[in-house]
Amino acid sequence: MKTSRPKALGLKRVTSSAARRELLGKLNLSGRALVFIGIGILAFVNLAPRVQIWYEQRVTVADLAHQNEETRKNLIQMKEDLKRWDDPVYIRAQARNRLFYVMPGEVSFTVMDADKVNPADRSGTVGAALAAARNSTSLSKKVSTTKTNWSENLVETVVRAGLEQPKA
Repeated sequence: MKTSRPKALGLKRVTSSAARRELLGKLNLSGRALVFIGIGILAFVNLAPRVQIWYEQRVTVADLAHQNEETRKNLIQMKEDLKRWDDPVYIRAQARNRLFYVMPGEVSFTVMDADKVNPADRSGTVGAALAAARNSTSLSKKVSTTKTNWSENLVETVVRAGLEQPKA
């Protein structure tokens, strides 16, 4: 059963090939234009990987140039540091700061265990507080008192090792 609806409304039935022809006619594309478009797509597909490789190489070159510049700056800084060692004043300052050297007639004071000093302690100087902490009897008794005489145990072990037969 055929419908007569399109005819009743005054519409024509359009086939797909006619639609394509009408669309191509509106776009005004000829065979020559399609060939140029095809060549352009082919060129893009062919050149895209090469352009990507070129771009990656440019990025690598830029990174290496940046690293080279940083290395040059570090080299210049190191050369300046090396020139400083020709100055006797700089050598003296380094000897004072790093090695705690003093000039003849000077007295150097170094505070040891400064983190362990109680700032609320008003008994005297920092040295007195450290000496009192170092000379406490609780620690020295534990260290100096042993249960056995170690030297006698050592001699006994050596003698027994030479005289006794090993057990099977």
